[in-house]
Amino acid sequence: MDVGRVVNPDGVRNQIEGGATQAASWTLKERVRFDRRRITSGDWASYPILRFSEAPEVCVELVEHPGTPSVGAGEAAQGPVAAAIANALAHAIGVRVCDLPLTRESVLTAIERG
Repeated sequence: MDVGRVVNPDGVRNQIEGGATQAASWTLKERVRFDRRRITSGDWASYPILRFSEAPEVCVELVEHPGTPSVGAGEAAQGPVAAAIANALAHAIGVRVCDLPLTRESVLTAIERG
């Protein structure tokens, strides 16, 4: 991630690690569930989210850009992480899955549609 001048290295690492983990969860599991009348995933027990045991290892390498402005690290990892996971899946199965999260069901539907 290009965050410009790094003011707080630990803060940048934490922001990127957290964002990457959150993006993996959004991409692979998270979706608000509902029936015809209401939201059915109303608590953390029923909401699909990555658990600590499923969280990916994230390694952040900081590259200094002396003389550039600090542009921040908030929300920087979400788009690239989701795209990387979706692209890896498309490369592996030969079909692009366009329905998130990338569940077994969404993958099978994409394969059937070919």
